[in-house]
Amino acid sequence: MSNIFLPELVGTALLILLGGGVVANVVLKGTKGNAGGWLLINFGWGLAVFTGVYAAFKSGAHLNPAVTFGLWASGGDLFGGNPDLGLEAIPATAGNILLYLVAQLLGAIIGAVLVYLAYKQHFDAEEDPGAKLGVFATGPAIRSYGWNFVTEVLATFVLVFIVVMFGNTPSGLGPLAVALLVVGIGASLGGPTGYAINPARDLGPRIAHALLPIKGKGTSDWGYAWVPIVGPLVGGVLGGLAGAAMA
Repeated sequence: MSNIFLPELVGTALLILLGGGVVANVVLKGTKGNAGGWLLINFGWGLAVFTGVYAAFKSGAHLNPAVTFGLWASGGDLFGGNPDLGLEAIPATAGNILLYLVAQLLGAIIGAVLVYLAYKQHFDAEEDPGAKLGVFATGPAIRSYGWNFVTEVLATFVLVFIVVMFGNTPSGLGPLAVALLVVGIGASLGGPTGYAINPARDLGPRIAHALLPIKGKGTSDWGYAWVPIVGPLVGGVLGGLAGAAMA
């Protein structure tokens, strides 16, 4: 629990708090960062990843079911351990995988609720239900489920493939490298779908959106919800397999 559940819970909650927070700052009415633009969102999410990775160092900081399944597909441990910190390796057992997934989903829900509390007055002032949903969950620029799915597969493949390759490359960049990778993915491949690249990042906040008493929130768009869940999982597994093949 102390090496998997709590780090993943806290790390994912911080990821969503800061990542969802930058979206709220850009899209909601009357904020200081209103209309700050796509690159502000990209960099905000990158720094959110940077923060979450540091908070979840004991678990290897997956913060993302696609990363968890990608590391499983690569054939290695879920976390290689860190002898200097007294942390043992975490094997890829079914029980450990489940613990990662539950912690990530709950953390994402908590983070989304905290975003709502931080921006409560701006949610009340915002008239557009789509802007409110966009703080919590991704949505396509052009709705085409098949092509949206392809985009999420490709973007998540890049994420997990490079994360796996980081493990085979001597580098002390750690969280900064992952943060910059997320910024790059968002800037290059985020346009069509808003780059979920993380099933927990989309599903957890979407659940929070459905449950929270948000004024004039409209629908939670459950018809699209499978795309940012299934696409990243497929991309994550393919990225893990490709990373293992390149090792």
